[in-house]
Amino acid sequence: MMTDVPIRDAATVILLRDGAEGPRVLMGQRGRSAVFMPGKFVFPGGAVDAEDFASPVALDVETLRRLSAEASPELASALVTAAVRELREETGLLLKETREAEFIFRAITPPGRPRRFDARFFLIKAEDIANDPDDFSRAEDELSLLQWVTLEGARAFDLPFVTRVVLAEVEAALHKNMPPDHVPFFDHREAVGKIRALI
Repeated sequence: MMTDVPIRDAATVILLRDGAEGPRVLMGQRGRSAVFMPGKFVFPGGAVDAEDFASPVALDVETLRRLSAEASPELASALVTAAVRELREETGLLLKETREAEFIFRAITPPGRPRRFDARFFLIKAEDIANDPDDFSRAEDELSLLQWVTLEGARAFDLPFVTRVVLAEVEAALHKNMPPDHVPFFDHREAVGKIRALI
């Protein structure tokens, strides 16, 4: 019988890029032998490390307000630092110092999984990439088949359930052309998950 594991804070980056066929996002495939979500296509991201607290970053007012509603200022900063670090490690892409990271979704991994995360999803525009957005040569080997894909094209991949939900939220936000009034939270701390809204 599997004993439940601790829930770790994590950060995920949804890089959004304009294209002739519509907006595209950056995704990659996790290894088939990975403990967590093997073979699934995901956005770059991962757990917050101790080092992320040692490198605080300035957050825009709206992101800080929304994160601070459910995280300490120290954790809020560490989450964005982790998102940028994971993006660099998993894709080789670097972001400009003036980037804006929009907090758009939060999700907790359901009980019974080998690893559990309290993940915050940040939307970042491709214009904030400092190097070549098509050069993944400096990426580590955690994600393969890194590619820019349309929102519709992404739905044809083998995706985790929460990633499908996040894609729908991104598409809705783009149609409204404005940040949503609330950040959706897929709260799965208990056996039955619930969707509720954060400020």
